Amino acid sequence: MRVFLAGASGVIGSRVVPLLVEQGHTVAGMTRSPEKAATLERLGAEPVVCDVYDADKLTQEAVRFAPDLVMHQLTDLPDDIKRLPLFVRRNNRIRTEGTRNLITAARDAGATRMLAQSLAFRPPGAGRAVADHERMVLGFRGVVLRYGWLYGPGTYSGEGKRLPPRPRVHVDEAARRTVELLDAPSGVVVIAESA
Repeated sequence: MRVFLAGASGVIGSRVVPLLVEQGHTVAGMTRSPEKAATLERLGAEPVVCDVYDADKLTQEAVRFAPDLVMHQLTDLPDDIKRLPLFVRRNNRIRTEGTRNLITAARDAGATRMLAQSLAFRPPGAGRAVADHERMVLGFRGVVLRYGWLYGPGTYSGEGKRLPPRPRVHVDEAARRTVELLDAPSGVVVIAESA
C-alpha cells in the first residue's frame, strides 16, 4: 500500500513510519521542517517537505505520490506543556483548515482511505475544532483515531514521569494499533488502555 503520512516527524508519525516500512508499505513522510527530512529518509520514508497550509503544494505532492491511503498525524503543539494553552488556536487550525486541505489533496490524488488522529478527551477550547475535524474525516469515509493522553518517550509524560489521567495510551502502543487499522471500515476507534 502507498501511504502519504502527514505529520511523519511527530511523536506518533515517527513511530508509525518504520512499522509501515517493515510491513512492506511505501511511505511518503510529510514534514514542514526541512531539517527533519533526513531523519524520515533514515526511517525508510520518502521525505516530503510541505506545510499543510500550502494547499497547492500539498495537492501537488499528494498527486505526485499517488497514495492509496492518507494518514493525518498533524498537530501544532509546544515542546513545553506549560505553553499548551498558548497553542490552542494553532492546533485548532490544524484540525480545521489543515484537515480540509489534506482531504482535498487526498481526493485529488485518488486516495480512497484516510486515518486521522483525534482525541479521546476534549481539552479546553478545542471541542468545536475536534468535532469539525472528525466530521470532515468521516465525511471522507475515513477512520477517526481517538487517542488517549499519550505517555512515553517524546511526550509530555515521558519515561519516568507521572502517568497522565485516563484515557491514556503509551505512544508505542498507539503507533502499533494505528498500523493495525489500515484496513478498518470508516468510523471512530478509541485507542486507549483498558481500565
